[in-house]
Amino acid sequence: MAKPLALTSGEPAGIGPDIALEAWRRRGELDLPPFYLLGDRAFFAERAKILGLTIDLADAVPEEASAAFARALPVVATGEIATARPGQPDQTSATAALTSIRHAVDHVRAGRAGAIVTNPIAKSVLYRAGFRHPGHTEFLAELASDGGRVPQPVMMLWSPALAVVPVTIHLSLREALAQLSAELIVTTARIAVADLKAHFGLAQPRLAISGLNPHAGEDGSLGSEDIDIVAPAVEALRAKGIDARGPLPADTMFHAAARRTYDCAICMYHDQALIPIKTIAFEDAVNVTLGLPFIRTSPDHGTAFDIAGTGKANPSSLAAALRLAARMAATSVPPI
Repeated sequence: MAKPLALTSGEPAGIGPDIALEAWRRRGELDLPPFYLLGDRAFFAERAKILGLTIDLADAVPEEASAAFARALPVVATGEIATARPGQPDQTSATAALTSIRHAVDHVRAGRAGAIVTNPIAKSVLYRAGFRHPGHTEFLAELASDGGRVPQPVMMLWSPALAVVPVTIHLSLREALAQLSAELIVTTARIAVADLKAHFGLAQPRLAISGLNPHAGEDGSLGSEDIDIVAPAVEALRAKGIDARGPLPADTMFHAAARRTYDCAICMYHDQALIPIKTIAFEDAVNVTLGLPFIRTSPDHGTAFDIAGTGKANPSSLAAALRLAARMAATSVPPI
């Protein structure tokens, strides 16, 4: 039997608990693999009551989760209570969310879980509690380091219709331009290729590398960055045997016929990558962290405090994240 997935609680005041409960309730309809929820069982029982859901919750350890999943939602205790009301983070929120993530990493690294799926966190809540990382991804990278070298994580947004990787992520556009380099493009693309081979079953991933400027710089008349930075990166990738094309005009990369010519689009900055995928696949896009020594996926949305506890939260993206994590775990091959 495949190992269960470890699902973190996310921000307790957000919709993470809502969609976790609803996903398990609709597990057959959504074709979900076995997973367990990390956190405070009493809190999840109270949230189910607020939502008007009849959910059987079972105290479990990871090794028991798959067997229990058909009859009850397995909950693995983290030792931290949560008391936040929907939409109202409180003094327990940050500790509950972070402890859930730490336990998930411990479980997957010990071979007790097949992969990690993370519910949304509220970075503003964590920052007020002293959290010093830009977000989930960087925190997971530090946990993966075991005090040694911190791996470089790469964010991929994946859907059946499109997969995108931004080279620069949560930076202002000015700062993204300052940090963009041929070396960063090459490193990001190589990490993406390694994980596409290891976890997506692609023997020779095809990359489409976007230009930075309109029309990929129009031969330098609209900026020299595509000639000076992007084109050398593409040449370096090809020299390493990677199937890469570019720099390509970003405005013609994402229509249906163009998408059929590549497996992943490597884009220069956040919105260049995320606007097309959120337009094409808003409800089933999945956030995947590449470059870590374990599999991590996440729904591609935030905490949605305004609808937490109302029953309006849609579990579709979480369901897609769970299915993709299971698929990646099943497809995993040892690195060459």
